[in-house]
Amino acid sequence: YAAVRELDALTICVPTPLSKTRTPDVQYIVSAAESVAANLRPGQLIVLQSTTYPGTTEEIVQPILERTGAKVGKDFFLGYAPERVDPGNGVFTIHTTPKLVAGVTEECLRRTQLLYGTIVDTVVPVSSPMVAETAKLHENTFRAVNIALANELALMCDRLGISPWEVIEAASSKPFGFLPHFPGPGLGGDCIPVVPHFLAWRLREYGYAAQLIEAAHEINARMPMHVVQKVSDALNEHGLPIKGARLLLLGVAYKGNVHDTRESPSLEVMNQLVSRGGDVRYCDPWVPFVELEGTRHESVAWSA
Repeated sequence: YAAVRELDALTICVPTPLSKTRTPDVQYIVSAAESVAANLRPGQLIVLQSTTYPGTTEEIVQPILERTGAKVGKDFFLGYAPERVDPGNGVFTIHTTPKLVAGVTEECLRRTQLLYGTIVDTVVPVSSPMVAETAKLHENTFRAVNIALANELALMCDRLGISPWEVIEAASSKPFGFLPHFPGPGLGGDCIPVVPHFLAWRLREYGYAAQLIEAAHEINARMPMHVVQKVSDALNEHGLPIKGARLLLLGVAYKGNVHDTRESPSLEVMNQLVSRGGDVRYCDPWVPFVELEGTRHESVAWSA
Protein backbone atom coordinates (compact mmCIF):
# COMPACT_ATOMS: atom_id res chain seq x y z
CA TYR A 1 0.00 0.00 0.00
CA ALA A 2 3.01 2.35 0.06
CA ALA A 3 2.28 3.05 -3.61
CA VAL A 4 -0.88 4.88 -2.47
CA ARG A 5 1.31 7.87 -1.58
CA GLU A 6 2.14 8.32 -5.27
CA LEU A 7 -1.48 8.44 -6.46
CA ASP A 8 -3.70 11.45 -7.08
CA ALA A 9 -6.85 9.32 -7.08
CA LEU A 10 -7.63 5.75 -6.10
CA THR A 11 -10.65 3.48 -5.85
CA ILE A 12 -11.50 0.89 -3.22
CA CYS A 13 -12.96 -2.19 -4.91
CA VAL A 14 -13.15 -5.08 -2.44
CA PRO A 15 -15.65 -7.88 -1.75
CA THR A 16 -18.59 -7.32 0.58
CA PRO A 17 -19.96 -10.80 1.30
CA LEU A 18 -22.87 -11.85 3.49
CA SER A 19 -22.45 -13.91 6.62
CA LYS A 20 -24.49 -17.08 7.14
CA THR A 21 -27.02 -14.97 9.02
CA ARG A 22 -27.31 -12.62 6.01
CA THR A 23 -25.41 -9.82 7.75
CA PRO A 24 -23.10 -7.57 5.67
CA ASP A 25 -19.40 -8.27 6.14
CA VAL A 26 -17.46 -5.02 5.64
CA GLN A 27 -14.14 -6.22 7.01
CA TYR A 28 -12.47 -5.85 3.59
CA ILE A 29 -13.66 -2.25 3.26
CA VAL A 30 -12.36 -1.49 6.77
CA SER A 31 -9.01 -3.13 6.04
CA ALA A 32 -8.58 -1.30 2.73
CA ALA A 33 -9.58 2.06 4.25
CA GLU A 34 -7.11 1.59 7.11
CA SER A 35 -4.32 0.77 4.67
CA VAL A 36 -5.15 3.85 2.59
CA ALA A 37 -5.27 6.00 5.74
CA ALA A 38 -1.78 4.84 6.70
CA ASN A 39 -0.51 6.18 3.37
CA LEU A 40 -2.81 9.17 2.86
CA ARG A 41 -1.35 12.37 1.47
CA PRO A 42 -2.94 15.83 1.03
CA GLY A 43 -5.19 16.39 -1.97
CA GLN A 44 -5.96 12.76 -2.75
CA LEU A 45 -9.33 11.55 -4.02
CA ILE A 46 -10.54 8.23 -2.61
CA VAL A 47 -13.62 6.61 -4.15
CA LEU A 48 -15.38 3.57 -2.74
CA GLN A 49 -16.85 1.35 -5.46
CA SER A 50 -17.80 -1.74 -3.47
CA THR A 51 -21.50 -2.56 -3.20
CA THR A 52 -22.46 -1.98 0.41
CA TYR A 53 -25.20 -0.88 2.77
CA PRO A 54 -26.42 2.75 2.92
CA GLY A 55 -24.15 4.87 5.09
CA THR A 56 -20.90 2.92 4.67
CA THR A 57 -18.94 5.70 2.93
CA GLU A 58 -19.66 8.34 5.58
CA GLU A 59 -19.99 6.12 8.65
CA ILE A 60 -17.07 3.75 8.11
CA VAL A 61 -14.62 4.99 5.47
CA GLN A 62 -14.70 8.71 6.32
CA PRO A 63 -13.98 8.29 10.08
CA ILE A 64 -11.10 5.91 9.36
CA LEU A 65 -9.49 8.43 7.00
CA GLU A 66 -10.15 11.36 9.35
CA ARG A 67 -8.49 9.58 12.27
CA THR A 68 -5.24 10.67 10.60
CA GLY A 69 -6.13 14.27 11.48
CA ALA A 70 -7.01 15.14 7.88
CA LYS A 71 -10.39 16.72 7.07
CA VAL A 72 -12.64 15.48 4.27
CA GLY A 73 -13.32 18.10 1.60
CA LYS A 74 -10.21 20.02 2.61
CA ASP A 75 -7.22 17.72 3.07
CA PHE A 76 -8.57 14.77 1.10
CA PHE A 77 -11.68 14.04 -0.97
CA LEU A 78 -14.05 11.10 -0.64
CA GLY A 79 -16.64 9.81 -3.10
CA TYR A 80 -18.81 6.81 -3.84
CA ALA A 81 -19.37 5.35 -7.32
CA PRO A 82 -20.93 1.88 -7.35
CA GLU A 83 -19.91 -0.61 -10.00
CA ARG A 84 -22.38 -1.46 -12.75
CA VAL A 85 -21.08 -4.49 -14.62
CA ASP A 86 -23.00 -7.12 -16.57
CA PRO A 87 -20.55 -9.96 -17.32
CA GLY A 88 -20.91 -11.29 -20.84
CA ASN A 89 -22.81 -8.23 -22.08
CA GLY A 90 -21.29 -7.12 -25.37
CA VAL A 91 -23.47 -4.01 -25.70
CA PHE A 92 -23.15 -2.22 -22.36
CA THR A 93 -19.52 -1.94 -21.28
CA ILE A 94 -17.75 0.09 -18.61
CA HIS A 95 -17.53 2.94 -21.11
CA THR A 96 -21.15 2.93 -22.27
CA THR A 97 -22.93 2.20 -18.97
CA PRO A 98 -23.90 5.42 -17.12
CA LYS A 99 -21.93 5.83 -13.89
CA LEU A 100 -23.51 7.00 -10.63
CA VAL A 101 -21.23 9.26 -8.60
CA ALA A 102 -21.53 10.98 -5.24
CA GLY A 103 -19.29 12.92 -2.88
CA VAL A 104 -19.23 13.68 0.82
CA THR A 105 -18.88 17.39 -0.02
CA GLU A 106 -19.52 19.41 -3.17
CA GLU A 107 -15.82 19.45 -3.98
CA CYS A 108 -15.63 15.70 -3.39
CA LEU A 109 -18.47 15.25 -5.87
CA ARG A 110 -16.86 17.56 -8.43
CA ARG A 111 -13.59 15.65 -8.34
CA THR A 112 -15.33 12.28 -8.48
CA GLN A 113 -17.26 13.44 -11.56
CA LEU A 114 -14.06 14.59 -13.23
CA LEU A 115 -12.35 11.26 -12.54
CA TYR A 116 -15.08 9.07 -14.05
CA GLY A 117 -15.76 11.51 -16.86
CA THR A 118 -12.41 10.43 -18.32
CA ILE A 119 -13.50 6.80 -18.77
CA VAL A 120 -17.31 6.65 -19.11
CA ASP A 121 -19.61 8.35 -21.60
CA THR A 122 -22.26 9.43 -19.09
CA VAL A 123 -21.74 10.43 -15.45
CA VAL A 124 -24.84 10.74 -13.25
CA PRO A 125 -24.25 12.80 -10.07
CA VAL A 126 -26.51 12.33 -7.05
CA SER A 127 -26.87 14.35 -3.88
CA SER A 128 -25.11 12.08 -1.38
CA PRO A 129 -23.19 8.82 -1.02
CA MET A 130 -26.18 7.29 0.77
CA VAL A 131 -28.39 7.95 -2.28
CA ALA A 132 -25.83 6.27 -4.57
CA GLU A 133 -25.39 3.34 -2.15
CA THR A 134 -29.15 2.82 -1.96
CA ALA A 135 -29.62 3.20 -5.72
CA LYS A 136 -27.12 0.40 -6.32
CA LEU A 137 -28.99 -1.86 -3.90
CA HIS A 138 -32.32 -0.94 -5.48
CA GLU A 139 -31.07 -1.91 -8.94
CA ASN A 140 -30.21 -5.42 -7.73
CA THR A 141 -33.32 -5.69 -5.56
CA PHE A 142 -35.43 -4.86 -8.61
CA ARG A 143 -33.93 -7.84 -10.39
CA ALA A 144 -34.25 -10.18 -7.39
CA VAL A 145 -37.90 -9.33 -6.78
CA ASN A 146 -38.94 -9.55 -10.43
CA ILE A 147 -37.08 -12.83 -10.92
CA ALA A 148 -38.91 -14.13 -7.86
CA LEU A 149 -42.19 -13.10 -9.48
CA ALA A 150 -41.23 -15.00 -12.64
CA ASN A 151 -40.21 -18.02 -10.56
CA GLU A 152 -43.48 -17.97 -8.66
CA LEU A 153 -45.30 -17.75 -11.98
CA ALA A 154 -43.44 -20.91 -13.03
CA LEU A 155 -44.56 -22.65 -9.84
CA MET A 156 -48.17 -21.59 -10.41
CA CYS A 157 -48.16 -22.52 -14.10
CA ASP A 158 -46.75 -25.92 -13.19
CA ARG A 159 -49.90 -26.56 -11.18
CA LEU A 160 -52.13 -25.09 -13.88
CA GLY A 161 -50.53 -27.25 -16.54
CA ILE A 162 -49.51 -24.36 -18.80
CA SER A 163 -46.19 -22.90 -19.96
CA PRO A 164 -44.87 -19.89 -18.00
CA TRP A 165 -42.74 -18.92 -21.03
CA GLU A 166 -45.84 -18.73 -23.21
CA VAL A 167 -47.56 -16.63 -20.54
CA ILE A 168 -44.58 -14.25 -20.36
CA GLU A 169 -44.37 -14.02 -24.15
CA ALA A 170 -48.06 -13.18 -24.29
CA ALA A 171 -47.74 -10.54 -21.56
CA SER A 172 -44.71 -9.06 -23.37
CA SER A 173 -46.94 -8.10 -26.30
CA LYS A 174 -48.18 -5.21 -24.16
CA PRO A 175 -46.12 -2.19 -25.29
CA PHE A 176 -46.18 -0.43 -21.90
CA GLY A 177 -46.22 -1.23 -18.20
CA PHE A 178 -44.51 -4.63 -18.49
CA LEU A 179 -40.86 -5.72 -18.42
CA PRO A 180 -40.29 -9.44 -19.00
CA HIS A 181 -38.31 -11.49 -16.49
CA PHE A 182 -37.90 -15.24 -16.83
CA PRO A 183 -37.93 -18.18 -14.41
CA GLY A 184 -34.90 -20.31 -13.69
CA PRO A 185 -33.32 -22.61 -11.10
CA GLY A 186 -32.69 -19.74 -8.68
CA LEU A 187 -30.38 -16.75 -8.32
CA GLY A 188 -26.63 -16.66 -8.82
CA GLY A 189 -23.67 -14.32 -8.99
CA ASP A 190 -22.18 -12.11 -6.31
CA CYS A 191 -24.81 -9.34 -6.50
CA ILE A 192 -28.47 -10.21 -7.02
CA PRO A 193 -28.72 -13.01 -4.42
CA VAL A 194 -26.69 -11.00 -1.90
CA VAL A 195 -27.05 -7.23 -1.95
CA PRO A 196 -30.83 -6.90 -1.36
CA HIS A 197 -30.07 -8.24 2.14
CA PHE A 198 -27.76 -5.25 2.73
CA LEU A 199 -30.80 -3.01 2.40
CA ALA A 200 -33.04 -5.26 4.50
CA TRP A 201 -30.38 -5.49 7.24
CA ARG A 202 -29.83 -1.73 7.34
CA LEU A 203 -33.54 -0.97 7.52
CA ARG A 204 -33.99 -3.25 10.52
CA GLU A 205 -31.92 -0.70 12.43
CA TYR A 206 -34.66 1.80 11.58
CA GLY A 207 -37.43 -0.52 12.77
CA TYR A 208 -38.56 -1.43 9.24
CA ALA A 209 -39.00 -4.96 7.88
CA ALA A 210 -38.36 -5.25 4.13
CA GLN A 211 -41.03 -7.88 3.59
CA LEU A 212 -40.88 -8.01 -0.20
CA ILE A 213 -37.13 -8.65 -0.16
CA GLU A 214 -37.57 -11.50 2.31
CA ALA A 215 -40.45 -13.02 0.35
CA ALA A 216 -38.45 -12.85 -2.90
CA HIS A 217 -35.52 -14.57 -1.20
CA GLU A 218 -37.72 -17.43 -0.01
CA ILE A 219 -39.18 -18.00 -3.48
CA ASN A 220 -35.83 -17.88 -5.26
CA ALA A 221 -34.19 -20.12 -2.65
CA ARG A 222 -36.83 -22.82 -3.27
CA MET A 223 -36.17 -23.07 -7.01
CA PRO A 224 -33.24 -25.54 -6.96
CA MET A 225 -35.39 -28.07 -5.10
CA HIS A 226 -38.22 -27.44 -7.58
CA VAL A 227 -35.83 -28.36 -10.40
CA VAL A 228 -34.75 -31.51 -8.56
CA GLN A 229 -38.40 -32.46 -8.12
CA LYS A 230 -39.06 -31.94 -11.84
CA VAL A 231 -36.10 -34.23 -12.65
CA SER A 232 -37.49 -36.82 -10.24
CA ASP A 233 -40.95 -36.57 -11.81
CA ALA A 234 -39.53 -36.96 -15.33
CA LEU A 235 -37.57 -40.06 -14.34
CA ASN A 236 -40.57 -41.47 -12.48
CA GLU A 237 -42.63 -41.33 -15.66
CA HIS A 238 -40.19 -43.88 -17.08
CA GLY A 239 -40.14 -45.98 -13.92
CA LEU A 240 -36.68 -44.78 -12.91
CA PRO A 241 -35.37 -43.41 -9.61
CA ILE A 242 -32.75 -40.69 -9.32
CA LYS A 243 -30.41 -43.22 -7.68
CA GLY A 244 -28.27 -44.75 -10.38
CA ALA A 245 -29.67 -42.55 -13.16
CA ARG A 246 -27.13 -40.98 -15.52
CA LEU A 247 -27.82 -37.24 -15.52
CA LEU A 248 -26.17 -34.42 -17.49
CA LEU A 249 -26.41 -30.77 -16.41
CA LEU A 250 -25.88 -28.26 -19.20
CA GLY A 251 -24.15 -25.28 -17.58
CA VAL A 252 -23.12 -24.66 -13.97
CA ALA A 253 -22.12 -20.98 -14.10
CA TYR A 254 -24.75 -18.62 -12.74
CA LYS A 255 -25.42 -17.28 -16.26
CA GLY A 256 -24.43 -18.05 -19.83
CA ASN A 257 -21.00 -17.29 -21.31
CA VAL A 258 -19.28 -16.57 -17.98
CA HIS A 259 -17.02 -18.64 -15.73
CA ASP A 260 -18.48 -17.35 -12.45
CA THR A 261 -20.10 -20.03 -10.26
CA ARG A 262 -20.60 -17.87 -7.17
CA GLU A 263 -24.02 -18.58 -5.62
CA SER A 264 -24.92 -20.58 -8.74
CA PRO A 265 -28.17 -22.51 -8.17
CA SER A 266 -26.91 -25.15 -10.60
CA LEU A 267 -24.41 -26.28 -7.97
CA GLU A 268 -27.21 -26.83 -5.46
CA VAL A 269 -29.20 -28.78 -8.07
CA MET A 270 -26.12 -30.88 -8.79
CA ASN A 271 -25.42 -31.41 -5.11
CA GLN A 272 -28.98 -32.55 -4.41
CA LEU A 273 -28.97 -35.00 -7.33
CA VAL A 274 -25.60 -36.43 -6.26
CA SER A 275 -26.79 -36.81 -2.66
CA ARG A 276 -29.75 -38.84 -3.97
CA GLY A 277 -27.42 -41.26 -5.71
CA GLY A 278 -27.53 -39.85 -9.22
CA ASP A 279 -24.61 -40.40 -11.57
CA VAL A 280 -24.31 -36.69 -12.35
CA ARG A 281 -22.07 -35.08 -14.95
CA TYR A 282 -22.06 -31.55 -16.27
CA CYS A 283 -20.98 -29.72 -19.40
CA ASP A 284 -19.87 -26.11 -19.27
CA PRO A 285 -16.98 -24.96 -21.51
CA TRP A 286 -16.51 -21.92 -19.26
CA VAL A 287 -16.11 -23.96 -16.05
CA PRO A 288 -13.55 -26.78 -16.34
CA PHE A 289 -14.22 -28.16 -12.84
CA VAL A 290 -16.21 -27.61 -9.65
CA GLU A 291 -15.79 -28.79 -6.06
CA LEU A 292 -18.85 -30.29 -4.34
CA GLU A 293 -18.62 -31.60 -0.79
CA GLY A 294 -14.88 -32.01 -1.23
CA THR A 295 -15.23 -33.95 -4.49
CA ARG A 296 -13.90 -32.59 -7.77
CA HIS A 297 -16.18 -32.80 -10.80
CA GLU A 298 -14.86 -32.00 -14.28
CA SER A 299 -16.81 -30.75 -17.27
CA VAL A 300 -17.43 -33.30 -19.99
CA ALA A 301 -17.19 -32.57 -23.72
CA TRP A 302 -20.43 -32.02 -25.60
CA SER A 303 -21.33 -32.23 -29.25
CA ALA A 304 -24.83 -31.74 -30.62
